[in-house]
Amino acid sequence: MAKAFASQGDLAEKKVSFTEVGRDLWAFTAEGDPNTGVIIGDDSVMVVDAQATPRLAGKVIENIRTVTDKPIKHVVLSHYHAVRVLGASAYGASEIVMSEKARSMVAERGQEDWDSEFGRFPRLFQGHESIPGLTWPTLTFNDRLTLYLGKRRVDLMFLGRAHTAGDIVAHVPDENVMFTGDIVEYHSACYCGDGHFTDWPATLEAIRCFDLAAIAPGRGDALVGEKLVNEALDNTADFVRSTYRPVARVAQGGGSLKEAWDACRTVCDPKFSNYAIYEHCLPFNVARAYDESLGIDTPRIWTAERDLQMWEALQG
Repeated sequence: MAKAFASQGDLAEKKVSFTEVGRDLWAFTAEGDPNTGVIIGDDSVMVVDAQATPRLAGKVIENIRTVTDKPIKHVVLSHYHAVRVLGASAYGASEIVMSEKARSMVAERGQEDWDSEFGRFPRLFQGHESIPGLTWPTLTFNDRLTLYLGKRRVDLMFLGRAHTAGDIVAHVPDENVMFTGDIVEYHSACYCGDGHFTDWPATLEAIRCFDLAAIAPGRGDALVGEKLVNEALDNTADFVRSTYRPVARVAQGGGSLKEAWDACRTVCDPKFSNYAIYEHCLPFNVARAYDESLGIDTPRIWTAERDLQMWEALQG
């Protein structure tokens, strides 16, 4: 029997957790759904990743209001994907911050990504009618930007390509906590359909060099303590390598995409099949790994039509 497309069969509400990962630093998580970070400064609040809709953003705001009444002034978007950015309007922030590369990707493929993810994640896009349009930043940067919430410093940094070409992290030095977006996942499959497999492990090592006290990852539980931080970094690197290497061997040997899919499943299923959104991600991951191994550096744009064609070829 063919599997339901992407996450169309995942309609059960997830349990929300709101976890303090450092002093006045919080992770909004929901059993493998996209996470949001919250940084409370002296005079205002910064949100890291906005959720897919204003409706979902409202759940984040409800949790924020249980710990502070300070205004939300900054929304930082770790990358351009629709499930991360389209809820931004709900926060009423004065600044929406992205990397310059992420902004260029909104311009290049933002509408196609919205249409694509709308079909993949129907539960996340409930209440989509309230989305006012594509989310555009008011402030961009290339490699590094430091913002101050009163005395509290937040360093926004591009550490290398990974989940997308424009991923950034938010580091709070006074607590040595980092909000990584989808560069790091915990017991959730990495979505690599717009990724850069050969760069990703080095970006993870750049994160490891901070010797972090805690990480709020893109999906999965908040990670407090050196042991969990390093476990998540190791596991994410293993997922990326385990996906790419068998696909590359097949592709570079002249094999078909379907043969690459079979080779990837042989390696990855025993390790990762119980991870959140694993079956959803796998076809997109194999297709991108196949392209990258053949020298296609820029990920091809996913459209709703291409999604379905690829899914039928691999998961059908």
